[in-house]
Amino acid sequence: MLLFSLWILSCNGENQENAAQVQANQDEMKTEAKYTPDMVVNDKDYTCGMPTSAGISDTCHYQEKAYGFCSAECMAEFKKNPEQYLSKK
Repeated sequence: MLLFSLWILSCNGENQENAAQVQANQDEMKTEAKYTPDMVVNDKDYTCGMPTSAGISDTCHYQEKAYGFCSAECMAEFKKNPEQYLSKK
């Protein structure tokens, strides 16, 4: 019974540590810098055409340039075949 009680207490301590780490990670994400149009080379999201001035949710680097996208999905689509999108500019 004593071992069981010690085990429960140790698990509770680990859960509290995990919760504290999750909170610290969330706080860190809130303070991350937002991407701005002057940080990227494109005026429009190459996959959907949305202007980058409307908001940049994600970026990627391709051939030493930073490109902005309205979402992670648009960025993923661009990464499948960047040349396809860049040839349309």
